[in-house]
Amino acid sequence: MPIDIGRLESLLEQMSAEGAPGREFCEAIAELARTGRFSELRPVLPGVVYEELWARYRRDPAGFVAGWKNLGQEMRQGFIHHARQRLTQLTRLQHESKAADAPAWQEIQRALDGQQNDLLRAAFAMEQLEMVEPAVLRATHLRECVVATPCSEEADRYLDEATRCYFLGLFTACAVMCRSVLEEAVKQRLPDGLARLVRTRYRNAATLGNLLHEVNNNLQLTGIDPDFPHVANRVNDTGRKAVHQGLLTEDEARECLQNARRALELLLRA
Repeated sequence: MPIDIGRLESLLEQMSAEGAPGREFCEAIAELARTGRFSELRPVLPGVVYEELWARYRRDPAGFVAGWKNLGQEMRQGFIHHARQRLTQLTRLQHESKAADAPAWQEIQRALDGQQNDLLRAAFAMEQLEMVEPAVLRATHLRECVVATPCSEEADRYLDEATRCYFLGLFTACAVMCRSVLEEAVKQRLPDGLARLVRTRYRNAATLGNLLHEVNNNLQLTGIDPDFPHVANRVNDTGRKAVHQGLLTEDEARECLQNARRALELLLRA
């Protein structure tokens, strides 16, 4: 039975709306005011807040009840949008603003969500669901990276991170990690004498470009496949572009990752 991602998204939206922070709070205030039990709010609200709400209620009881009911509906209907906004505020630069731009229901919802973090939980859940189908499609463009000799745990972790970045649409980060995995793998593959020379020559700070230069000049000594430097240099070029020239496209990241995996297979032959 196939997994219906759209259905999961609909269920998440429904669950989030039902449990939206502040919805029950607003509806409770409206109901207490409607049934003449406003005084029951005194023990649970700060004194200043209670007095202000009481004054508003006395001025227009019907309008007060209707307003709080509407506020609860806005919290429910706008929860997913607010959740996404909450996450975006953590991932991008925010401009200072002295004006209260957010609607009242968002301010209340954010204050009530201070401990439960349901806004962030909903945003992450929705974002992960939306990533599933694109990630599956991207994964179909890859095949297993099969090597004859092991490398290092660090290299495995770099490759894992590079691949997951590609799956999740972090294309520039993917290329940077591709360069890192080749750096680590080449260092592990160098003969001891050449490795010591490289550490001394580059003061323990050899880049992938430096390492590939040394490999190209010492192919017989290293025993590395002669096709490796060409493929690895393509990875290095893309990684350098990612660091210094700007964001990469999906096609660029995919080609970089495929080249990195091919380079590893050439490098780690028996």
